[in-house]
Amino acid sequence: MMDQLVLGAMMFGTTTDEQRAFAILDRFVDAGGSWIDTANCYAFWADPSGFGGQSEALLGRWLARRPGMRDRVRISTKVGCEPLEAGRYPETAEGLGAQTIKNAIEGSLRRLGTDRVEMYWAHKDTRRTPVEETVAAFGELVDAGLVGRLGCSNFAAWRLERSRRAAADAGVAPYTAVQQHVTYLRPRPDTRPSVVHRFGTFSDELRSYVESHEDIDIWSYTPLLSGSYTRADKPLAPDYDHPGTVSRLAALDTVAAETGTTRNHVVLAWLTDGCPKVMPIVGPSSVAQLDEAIAAMSLTLTAAQRSLLDAAG
Repeated sequence: MMDQLVLGAMMFGTTTDEQRAFAILDRFVDAGGSWIDTANCYAFWADPSGFGGQSEALLGRWLARRPGMRDRVRISTKVGCEPLEAGRYPETAEGLGAQTIKNAIEGSLRRLGTDRVEMYWAHKDTRRTPVEETVAAFGELVDAGLVGRLGCSNFAAWRLERSRRAAADAGVAPYTAVQQHVTYLRPRPDTRPSVVHRFGTFSDELRSYVESHEDIDIWSYTPLLSGSYTRADKPLAPDYDHPGTVSRLAALDTVAAETGTTRNHVVLAWLTDGCPKVMPIVGPSSVAQLDEAIAAMSLTLTAAQRSLLDAAG
């Protein structure tokens, strides 16, 4: 099950300092984890420069100090959201033009100190570049051996379909993963309290599309709502204040009590063993937080427990 847990490195090198980040990374690999998720823009909003690259650079230093580690981990990084001017995001986000993609992968590989990444994402959709140009540029990276697989994040279902059709027409590798916000609780309709990007939620339409295409994996960012399931100092956003939340939290508490675990454990188990299955990205700031996520990977829900969770709310 550790293959389904992804370590999010977004804040490594900024709010999570090198010593803590290295300890988290070491613990993750020791526990059997392999996927590490980052982006070329992480974390521009937390760095005085106003630009990203700190997370990838830290991962590069960690890999350099751990001989043989590169063959034990799989790296996932992204292009599309790095600001071109400090303090002017999203209006100056780099986008997904062919030259941008080429430059971005070169920069990411340099910071990571590696010659390839296993997963490369279009971080956010853009309408200013034709999808044909974008998918052709990504396809070239796969053909060159710089990238293993391709994914898209924060895409509407119809844009995913259009991109995959363009890739098929061009004879290049398509997107075979989506990275969206997926969690157990549901906010009120037409709200997105945990999502920055317009199409970042895992909509019913996108779910239907993925269920009809077995080659597409689902990754989830912010699956634990940044601590709001379990921490009193991290209250749920007002958009979750409705009867459905009360019902679903009660179901979580019932299953957590039955299994002797926590809400976080149950949410992660519900995601990883669902239909379709979801790969949650957890972004711990301490080894203790990571250990909680690791423990969740050994939790197996019974059919009755899953039915209770699915039916709530």
